[in-house]
Amino acid sequence: MKRVAMLLMLAGAASVSAQGGDLLARARALHREVPLIDGHNDYPWALRENNAARDLGKLDIGMPQPKIHTDIPRLREGGVGGQFWSVYVPATLQGAAAIRATLEQIDIVHRMVRKYPNTFGLATTAADVERVFKAGRIASLIGMEGGHSIDNSLAALRMFHAAGARYLTLTHSTNVPWADSGTDMPKLGGLSSFGEEVVREMNRLGMMVDLSHTSPETMQDVMRVSEAPVIFSHSDARALNDHGRNVPDEVLRLLPRNGGIVMVTFVPGFLTRDGKATLADAANHMDHVRKVAGPDHVGIGGDFDGISTVPVGLEDVSKYPALTAELLRRGWPEADVRKALGSNVLRVMRRGEEVAARLQKQRDPSTATIDQLDRR
Repeated sequence: MKRVAMLLMLAGAASVSAQGGDLLARARALHREVPLIDGHNDYPWALRENNAARDLGKLDIGMPQPKIHTDIPRLREGGVGGQFWSVYVPATLQGAAAIRATLEQIDIVHRMVRKYPNTFGLATTAADVERVFKAGRIASLIGMEGGHSIDNSLAALRMFHAAGARYLTLTHSTNVPWADSGTDMPKLGGLSSFGEEVVREMNRLGMMVDLSHTSPETMQDVMRVSEAPVIFSHSDARALNDHGRNVPDEVLRLLPRNGGIVMVTFVPGFLTRDGKATLADAANHMDHVRKVAGPDHVGIGGDFDGISTVPVGLEDVSKYPALTAELLRRGWPEADVRKALGSNVLRVMRRGEEVAARLQKQRDPSTATIDQLDRR
């Protein structure tokens, strides 16, 4: 009897293992069908922070780089099809210093794409992403993190867009003069009049408004003003963890009308109260966004190389297929998984491009200033 029980136990374990292998194979197949587009990776800042002085040769991601979360071998293993590279600079930099540092970060992305032409292709439109992906390369997009980078200047905003930036996170860890952060003491109760003009100009440009890091009031003000879908490039659900960086359910419920997307992040402190997170916790947050906002409004924004700790099972950019397999294990239809991997982001991008094409026919670039609109 003991031998029979042992055989049954081994058979059950083998069945579970086989099922896991099948799910992982299905996950990898989905990654080949639709580009997995991650909303936020801080490799450009890691290059700056790891004594590399912005020199791509000193932290060559063409080979394994175990000190960071990102390199080309692991991006390939992870089936990454598109990546928004964050051109973050800290909010301690202000004015001309912030503009200069942000331009230097954008320069890193452009040089990276040129250095590894067989791996990366610069993308500024949804069509670009699809073209680069079909060519077997990783579509590389640029995302700005923090409104301090534009120094209260719509002209600077336009020039950053011309340099390839396709989203701007309105705030970072602290308020900007025209928008409240989710991790600072509120001063405006959302957006100021100039903040609303920033959103309108971003709509006209076709630059996505990123609401990660913003206060709930700023989120709601933007969704009232914006004619294009918004994104949360790297945020989680506040209902599962009441953290200032996460999105409340009342905002999630606004997403179907706006058309936007929450790209669930892997930051352990945002996933769980004690900061000890696993892959399952990330899947829980994706489940919640899908349940409250709907399957058209969920995505992935890992924040790799912008975090010092990682969830168990999501240690670096090679691990995305494990998350995809977990969604399949939980019963997500493959159609919904494809949306979360990248189809939702592409839809948001296309809609933003359509809005921009219409608005550019209706109005000229705004020359408004913060002094005019906010009567400082």
